[in-house]
Amino acid sequence: MKNCFKFILVLMILCVNACKNEQSNTLFQLQSNTGINFENSIESSDNNNVFKYRNFYNGGGVATGDLNNDGLPEVFFTANNGNNKLYLNKGDFQFEDITVKAGLANNGKWSTGIVFVDVNADGWLDIYVCNAGNMLQPLLRKNQLYINNKNLTFTEQAALYGLDNDGYTTHASFFDYDLDGDLDCFMVNNSPMPVNTFNYANMRDLPANEWDVKDFLKGGGDHFYKNENGKFVEVTKQVGLHGSLISLGLGVTVGDVNGDHYPDVYVSNDFFERDYLYINQQNGTFHDEYEQWIQHGSLSSMGADMNDINNDGYPDIFTTDMLPDDDYRLKANSSFDSYEVFQQKINLGFYYQFTQNALQVNNRNGKFMETGFRSGVAASDWSWGALMFDADNDGLIDIYVSNGIYHDVTDQDFIDFFADEVMQQMVLRGKKEEVNNIIKQMPSNPIPNNMFHNKGNLRFENKAAEWGLDKSSFSNGAVYVDLDKDGDLDLLVNNVNQKAFVYKNTSREKNQNNYIGIQLASKAPNTFAVGSSIKVFQGNQIYSREVIPARGFQSSVDYVQTIGLGKSTVDSMMITWPDRTVTVIKQPAINKLHVILQSNINPGYEQTQKTTTPLLIKNDSLFEAHSEDAYVDFFNERNIPFMLSKQGPKAAVADVNGDGQDDIFIGGAKDQASQLYIQTATGFVKEQIPDFNTYKFNDITAAVFFDCDNDGDLDLIAGGGGNFTNASSGVFQIFLYLNNGKGMFTLQRGAIPLTNTNCGSITVLDYNEDGLPDLFIGSRSEPQSYGQTPHSFLFKNSGNAQYEDVTADIAPAFRKIGMITASALIDVNGDKKPELVVTGDWMYTHIYSITKNKIEEITQTGLENYSGWWQTMKIADVDKDGDNDIILGNIGDNFYMQPATSQPVNLYINDFDANGTPEKVLTRTVNKKEVPVFMRREMADQIPSLKKQNLKHQDYANKTVQDLFGNGLSNAQKLTVNYSSSCIAYNNGKGKFSIKVLPLPVQFSSVNAIEVTDVNNDGYPDILLAGNFFDLLPQLCRLDASNGHVLINNKNGDFNLLPSNESGINISGQARDIIHFKFRQQLSYLFLMNNATPVWYQLSSTTVNLKK
Repeated sequence: MKNCFKFILVLMILCVNACKNEQSNTLFQLQSNTGINFENSIESSDNNNVFKYRNFYNGGGVATGDLNNDGLPEVFFTANNGNNKLYLNKGDFQFEDITVKAGLANNGKWSTGIVFVDVNADGWLDIYVCNAGNMLQPLLRKNQLYINNKNLTFTEQAALYGLDNDGYTTHASFFDYDLDGDLDCFMVNNSPMPVNTFNYANMRDLPANEWDVKDFLKGGGDHFYKNENGKFVEVTKQVGLHGSLISLGLGVTVGDVNGDHYPDVYVSNDFFERDYLYINQQNGTFHDEYEQWIQHGSLSSMGADMNDINNDGYPDIFTTDMLPDDDYRLKANSSFDSYEVFQQKINLGFYYQFTQNALQVNNRNGKFMETGFRSGVAASDWSWGALMFDADNDGLIDIYVSNGIYHDVTDQDFIDFFADEVMQQMVLRGKKEEVNNIIKQMPSNPIPNNMFHNKGNLRFENKAAEWGLDKSSFSNGAVYVDLDKDGDLDLLVNNVNQKAFVYKNTSREKNQNNYIGIQLASKAPNTFAVGSSIKVFQGNQIYSREVIPARGFQSSVDYVQTIGLGKSTVDSMMITWPDRTVTVIKQPAINKLHVILQSNINPGYEQTQKTTTPLLIKNDSLFEAHSEDAYVDFFNERNIPFMLSKQGPKAAVADVNGDGQDDIFIGGAKDQASQLYIQTATGFVKEQIPDFNTYKFNDITAAVFFDCDNDGDLDLIAGGGGNFTNASSGVFQIFLYLNNGKGMFTLQRGAIPLTNTNCGSITVLDYNEDGLPDLFIGSRSEPQSYGQTPHSFLFKNSGNAQYEDVTADIAPAFRKIGMITASALIDVNGDKKPELVVTGDWMYTHIYSITKNKIEEITQTGLENYSGWWQTMKIADVDKDGDNDIILGNIGDNFYMQPATSQPVNLYINDFDANGTPEKVLTRTVNKKEVPVFMRREMADQIPSLKKQNLKHQDYANKTVQDLFGNGLSNAQKLTVNYSSSCIAYNNGKGKFSIKVLPLPVQFSSVNAIEVTDVNNDGYPDILLAGNFFDLLPQLCRLDASNGHVLINNKNGDFNLLPSNESGINISGQARDIIHFKFRQQLSYLFLMNNATPVWYQLSSTTVNLKK
């Protein structure tokens, strides 16, 4: 027995040591016994709770900086219900609470944001504390400015400096906006007005003090204070800020987004108001250019940060939202706007906002590309703090996100059931339930924070668990700081009802990566060089930082910059000071702190930006705008992923009148006539074609010029499409227009059999080699029956411009190909005989052999394993090896559902509830389980029996699609997608293809249009691309990160992306087609845009190889 006891004791010791070793092996180590014992304790009461003060659980912030100039940063935590705390850094992760000695008693205030800043320009950091809450006590809401007495005591002087705002301040940022040498102040306030009282009214430019509401509700909006000789004077309206109560600001982030060395401002707004991006106009004003720079953003933006994640020298922006990364919590806690509400908000001017963290990547040419889903950072749950810093000194910026809310106020079961029960009790008992008892029934679930490790190539991986940062909590503000001066950045986190986290970073010890530390000292009054930019050059990498302390959520980081370098050294370092003078240091020493004074500048040094003549020049468009009809597919078909009613316009180019010049046909939308533009010596003239105006009852989704009757002129075939009515209506037709030889077209009635499908593509071929052009008609869909495989067709030319359907006899496989988007002829094996290649949605790319008697699929081409949402394709010998390759445009890798071989997306179609109407069930794979994409509410609206089977959202959240539908899946039609990248399928000359993805930025959005041409006249084919896909349900966000691309052939079988400032292409909207034509002997390109004007570009050079 004694030996047994000893054995157990040994095992216990081994287990304890193993646990200690496991903890010690993590990159970050949670410290105890540091002297920091802060806890932001919040307790609801009947008089003070989340129902009375909406931001009750928003939590507090953290600030760090050297308050006594001893080289060690102090730490300050803000509290809501309790006392703020200041901790003196004594070295070696030991801190002393000096709050009371420092004179920083909280006096009943509800503190939020915090920033350390030298307000009085004496070289010592002061403390600015933001306050909110206390709705009926404005004196308790006054912000506080503690002036540093240079002896670790402080004197409150906010009123003296004009900074005692008594609104509901979330955060403030101090910087020199007009470059006059002193620090000004941008303040973000968050009104407590109930959001439902706004009623989606867009009163963005009505100042808060002019609203017809009670005074205690007017404390919201953005505020700006200009420093006038040390006194701060409010100039909000004069500088161009909105300042409205609907701007429910939760964060302010400052940086130079456009490279002009003037600070710009990003404001993250909660609820329905969009964020603001104030671009500095260099004249003492700002202009909100959010909608010009940002394609879409977070719906409920909370924290935000700005830093350079791809080392290109330009800042990128990250905002947090409330999209869970756990599927159970997604289903249990989330709801999404209906499409109708979403469109209403857009129509009212609230722009494109979605429930997701947004990563805005700066394209260096006036726009941001949102890449959250592709980058792997779009979901992190109810998130607050956003910090962008290099956590492991590998030279790449990582992203830390603090998560959690003390009570899940969006728990769908609480909303649906308990709220109803409370209302019933109120009616039955005639009195209100005590609010505090209601709150206690809300779920309270701490969740881990996220650490997104930058893997390069704009890919991130959550390493919170691996790095020791996954302790569940209710975290809010956070900061990074090198507390122990060992060359890596430690982490401090403010939690609700839980001790603050103090994490020691051990990356210097573990991975031995290099770093360089930089501390700037500027001349008064901007003594800490706020607004300076630092660029460290290392080969083709630029490690850039800006000295702006206010970051993340309600927090303030240290002024000392610690920049990771990986295993490399530094070529040079350039400091651009706030007044735009420059200091350059060649080959600075690494693994040490550099203290750099502004007096050490390089006189006369001027930063010059390389100017490049763009390859393509935009012309004024002479063409009419495409005008889409108002039909919305989602109102007729429940829970489908995409709309198919808005696939135009398509265009075609030919010399239709025999004058040797290219003319252009552009298809119209439903109720919009198609257009024919005849090229003349002075430009293009729109030709009046009566039959175009007569036959405009559907969209034109395909168009081809060809000589159908062998009379020597080019006729036109146009595919009728859309989704606005059902197939039996007879309006979905293919139109054959005959040319009289002079460019006048007349419809050949009855020439083409009715298809009753939404046309996806048309390809001209001569399958029977009789010299008469036959037609392949690829169908995109059966109208109003998304997912059901439509019939495609082979039409034989019978002469006299008449066609007959021979599909059943010659090409029976065409009856079940799929939802076709593109088709073309290709010689895959070099036998000089064409094959037909076909691609589309929910399918792989098929290739068919063509003979007189039979058209059959060729198998084992290498394309069978790539099932995608293929939008378009082009055939070309891109590697000049003598065979044809296939360029394929897919939906891209930035889509919500993220399909892959190991995690396919499926669509099941079946009459699951036996009501005579097929339902669609969209699924994705999460943690090896197949789960429905949509929430319980949406699914139960479609299939009511699901509501009875899953009385609670939590019941539904736990179930796989097999649990929900069982045998109903076995006889359902099943469509699958497992690949989303746009790519080139390279032909080995024998009909076998290998896939290579197109360059990274192409994958940020869909590719809907492709053109191949030699744009730089080097004899090698280059590629033009355009895309974007907006017509999605709000839960699925939208794809909008493409502004058009030019890919230059590198002559080694691959392509290099031309930066937008060099290509000259910068288009917005949904591109549906690209055509090229010659105008005055110069090559031009026309980008056909859905519901917008075509965009015309011309080559800046006149000598180009034209490929048609």
